[in-house]
Amino acid sequence: MVIWRCQAVPAVPGFFGVKKMLKTLMLSILSFLAIPAFAATGGPDLSSLTAAIDFGPVTAAVLGVAAALIYVYIAWKGARLVLNAVKGG
Repeated sequence: MVIWRCQAVPAVPGFFGVKKMLKTLMLSILSFLAIPAFAATGGPDLSSLTAAIDFGPVTAAVLGVAAALIYVYIAWKGARLVLNAVKGG
């Protein structure tokens, strides 16, 4: 014996999906229109904080480490080249 169940069916199928899509579209349009308002202000002035920082020594240290690594890499490749030449392979 089969028992039939009644389910509530909306009057317009898929109406709730359209409503959600319209809400999402309106929200995206409003957020897109709000972007120029924030961009027009120019942001905060942080020059007083960044003027006291000097990145010169840090840059020199990073470049020095990079140069040392390159030197080790070139020495390693040279040693392999010499060993391969001696081995004959």
